[in-house]
Amino acid sequence: METKLVVFKNKEIRRILHNDEWHFAVVDVVAALTDSDKPRDYWYRMKKRELDSAGFELSTLCRQLKIESTDGKKYQTEMANTEGIFRIIQSIPSPKAEPFKRWLAKVGYERVQEIENPELATKRTKALYRAKGYSEAWIEKRMRGIAVRAELTDEWKKRGVKDEPEYAILTSEISKAAFGLTPTEYKNLKGLKRENLRDHMTDLELIFSMLGEAATTEITRRHDAQGFGENKTAARKGGRIAGEARENLEKETGEKVVTPENYLVEPEGRKRLAAKKSRSSKD
Repeated sequence: METKLVVFKNKEIRRILHNDEWHFAVVDVVAALTDSDKPRDYWYRMKKRELDSAGFELSTLCRQLKIESTDGKKYQTEMANTEGIFRIIQSIPSPKAEPFKRWLAKVGYERVQEIENPELATKRTKALYRAKGYSEAWIEKRMRGIAVRAELTDEWKKRGVKDEPEYAILTSEISKAAFGLTPTEYKNLKGLKRENLRDHMTDLELIFSMLGEAATTEITRRHDAQGFGENKTAARKGGRIAGEARENLEKETGEKVVTPENYLVEPEGRKRLAAKKSRSSKD
């Protein structure tokens, strides 16, 4: 599943792509439209009020999907697709609802366009990274990493691996073998919470991530790995190939590949430029 964090009026809203359709975290939508400091309680009271007044259970519009929370862990969360969210919004007495509906309609329309023309999704993703201050060199590596990751998960899907949490476990095996850290440990090192780990990786970290996943894909195919157990072994082997390459580079350069560096405060492009100027001044 593809997950993303989107922003509406400075409010973060989690969404997940399920069955080629965006589903939004209902509690995040409630928080965005009500400014309630306890959106979960507000949502609970909303459901009760709607059931008492109209005899309709709003939860029937939702499905439980696992998505990352503020503590970095994934929990079953009530998510609704665009149509369901529109109905839920009707039960929120807020003047903020109308612009949110327009925003949702735009998101839905863009998704339809992307299904018909996948190249649009790539262009939008690149534009988003540029707007966040990433350099073209970093963006190209990140986009390539996304493609490598998609190829691996497609292979897992064909071989009997069951989405989450099995994808997460296999990814953790690759990361541990490649970097000596699980994704959660890696995020802690970089001081990240809900942010995407790979959006805060340096060039070399992205490259070794790609190597670990590309190697895993190749091993999976060569050995015709089937089911979770065999794919776990392939993931460990693929990650180890990247891990050995990383260790060899570290021996040659005397510098660690894994770094606590992140782009929470200073954009990647600006950091890259500052590093380039620093190197020039030393020459």
